[in-house]
Amino acid sequence: MAELSFTYGTMAAGKSTLALQMCWQLREGRSDVALWTFGDRSDSGMVTSRIGIEAEADAIAPGEDLDPYLKRLLDDGDNILVIDEVQFATAAQIDQLARVVDDDGIDVHAFGLSADFLLDVFPGSARLFAIADRCQELPLTSNCWCGQKGRCNARIVNGSVAREGTQILTGDVSHGVVHYQVLCRKHYRTGQLSPLGTPPVF
Repeated sequence: MAELSFTYGTMAAGKSTLALQMCWQLREGRSDVALWTFGDRSDSGMVTSRIGIEAEADAIAPGEDLDPYLKRLLDDGDNILVIDEVQFATAAQIDQLARVVDDDGIDVHAFGLSADFLLDVFPGSARLFAIADRCQELPLTSNCWCGQKGRCNARIVNGSVAREGTQILTGDVSHGVVHYQVLCRKHYRTGQLSPLGTPPVF
């Protein structure tokens, strides 16, 4: 029975690493595994991980019609699809993925964030929470600087937690004027990025 699954976590929790590991392990014994991304940090047709591993992937734009890509999956005889950065997909694209699971028997394993820097659930993630056969949070989580579990993907602009802005900002923005930092709920709320008296750790 084919399945639509969603594995989610905060930034730096290992989502892309796990997607790449799953894809690599499956491809060791079979040739019917495809890899997609809806917006890798490399801004190209790759899935990359912060630990340095990567693989070529079909890069899909948010809102793009998936029919040509799904037709190619069927024509190529692929039975498993691994997707990274699925939070950037639209609800309509998630519905298209669900149909290929239900009607064509392709297993879809999707990986991504649940919420954005304003703590609003991404539309693609919300749809997956509603209709996926299985949703699971990554057991490995990023911690806030205080040691508590990191729940919030904070966007830091000029040294402060951003409270407004566009939802989607791709590319490798881990350093510089705009970057992201995982914070616990309290320190996201207060905007405290490091222990008092010490510089922020980016």
